[in-house]
Amino acid sequence: MKLPTFLRYTVMLMIVLFGFFLILDRWVAATTADRIYTRIDQIPARTVGLVLGTSKYIAHNLNPYYNYRMDAAVKLYREKKVQIFLLSGDNAHRSYNEPWTMKRDLLKAEIPDEVIVLDYAGFRTLDSVMRAKNVFEANSLVIITQQFHCERALFIASHKNLNAICLAVPEPRGLAGFKIRLREVLARVKAILDLYILNEQPRFPGPKEPIFTRPPEQTEQPTYSAPLSPLLINTL
Repeated sequence: MKLPTFLRYTVMLMIVLFGFFLILDRWVAATTADRIYTRIDQIPARTVGLVLGTSKYIAHNLNPYYNYRMDAAVKLYREKKVQIFLLSGDNAHRSYNEPWTMKRDLLKAEIPDEVIVLDYAGFRTLDSVMRAKNVFEANSLVIITQQFHCERALFIASHKNLNAICLAVPEPRGLAGFKIRLREVLARVKAILDLYILNEQPRFPGPKEPIFTRPPEQTEQPTYSAPLSPLLINTL
């Protein structure tokens, strides 16, 4: 049975778009491959480690993406690969605070409080990376996250002239990982649009808080009002 003309063209357009998106996805991966490390003993030491936030729990279960990132952060510090942590994540309301959750777990692992700096306005990867440079003045750092996320974060960092490398930590396999990887294709398309066409900026671009001169972390955390994204909560 022959498809109607409109439906046929729609299917063809979707195939072309999907192919184009895959090309962009591979471009992001190819341009960042030489700055991604999977072994702590091989990654060059940097003063600052930028840990990209994600929810600690998914449907009341521990989020493996979170656990892998935090475990790697602790190991990096103990191996003297980083000296200061910049924990960047979502803090849109009082009941959801990624940076503070990460800090609490680092403290439990006996990471000193004085080497932990929190960025409460890391609502998305672009915000976290750009604020690391523009707000916290961290011009050379190692990013800590899963490989698919490393690639996008480094792509943004390169576009913004931020000297960054990334430690790619393990990630779950199976259906959940496959779904997240599919969404990552769209996230990369969005990142390219943000950087090359829309010239997107962080939702909260300042004021400056140089990471090497700022006072100790306050117990009262600022609250940045921004809508929570399910994608951010569950994976990034």
